[in-house]
Amino acid sequence: MRVQKEFYKTTANAIIKNLEKRNMQGFYCETAEEALALALSLIPEGSSIGKGGSKTVNDIGLLKAIKDGNYNYIAGASTSATREEQHQIASKIFNADFYLMSTNAITYDGQLVNIDGRSNRVSHLCYGPKNVIIVAGMNKVAPDLDTAMARARNVAAPMNAMRLKKTTPCTATGKCGNCLSDECICCNIVVTRHSRFPGRIKVILVGEELGY
Repeated sequence: MRVQKEFYKTTANAIIKNLEKRNMQGFYCETAEEALALALSLIPEGSSIGKGGSKTVNDIGLLKAIKDGNYNYIAGASTSATREEQHQIASKIFNADFYLMSTNAITYDGQLVNIDGRSNRVSHLCYGPKNVIIVAGMNKVAPDLDTAMARARNVAAPMNAMRLKKTTPCTATGKCGNCLSDECICCNIVVTRHSRFPGRIKVILVGEELGY
């Protein structure tokens, strides 16, 4: 366990330096509890906050803390929402002070890889909210872009499709089928290699296995 912690910290510190080169701000926390405290310290009370689909944000208790705290939380659209309702909520989140999410993969050199179905999550990552806070376990780290893409498509996407009870090929095989299904959650794959706005994207790496 000690060696693993040391490895995670060393790797995270290298990734943080590479994120800085890409105008993104990086942090490292050994535990989910530390990550929760750090994330909350970055968000002033009264801020408007939106969230993308993220098991990690839920699991570390960040969503509950936001809902229970003095913040203006903008709830996401339900799965049964109409397209117009989804658009209205996405428009509100577009102007939020903060957007919370995880990432499907992050490369050693600081690139983020995200795969999305409705694509509200990747669109808010790219533009809109004033700040984006990404919380990611060290299990999301990949050595290079090709490996990160493979992780997003063959690990994150199938597991999320199973969680959402989709009837896509990957839920039957556990591997991306490169499908064009109506329930496909891989409509857009976004690589964030640089941020035009320094410090807008803040990445909190956590020395635990979190999310998919």
